[in-house]
Amino acid sequence: MEKQTYLVVGLGNPGAQYARTRHNAGFETLEALSGRWGVQINRKRFNGLIAETTYDGHRVVLCQPQTFMNASGECVQELLQWYKCPLENMIVIYDDIDLALSRLRVRKSGSAGTHNGMRSILGCIGNQQGFPRIRVGVGAKPEGWDLADWVLSSYRIREEREAMENAFKRAADCVEDWIKNGIEHAMQQYNGK
Repeated sequence: MEKQTYLVVGLGNPGAQYARTRHNAGFETLEALSGRWGVQINRKRFNGLIAETTYDGHRVVLCQPQTFMNASGECVQELLQWYKCPLENMIVIYDDIDLALSRLRVRKSGSAGTHNGMRSILGCIGNQQGFPRIRVGVGAKPEGWDLADWVLSSYRIREEREAMENAFKRAADCVEDWIKNGIEHAMQQYNGK
């Protein structure tokens, strides 16, 4: 089997004030993965923090863009240019308010929907939609809440936090499945779970 390079990008906002908020589901999934693999995402490159490691015989780059969500594409564009890997070898993990709390949705490609980080990525790489993504449900905004306030809020009760910790682990499992078995298999295993 030929060794390939895979890029795993988790979206979020840098800074302690944003840690463990709904918008940082991508960052937290990468933390679950890096903890499992025994690597630290701490090298500053491409407007992001990265870690390079090996999984299932392939080189894997974990990346947390440090540009703030709305400019995530700047980091992703540099990452793709440097590693020169095909788009289908990049997976992006991000929060989704249209999915129930802790639910995963895995796709082979698609649009940005209402997500500003994904809009930025598609804008910077020329609107090519052909790369996999894992959306992690953070629950719909309650009535009366501003959308920005909702996605930048923390989980309100312990049960929510526990459900999300579980979701990050499952999303990390999904990344491993994708690298080993491809996106179609990962979609079958993890969609709707």
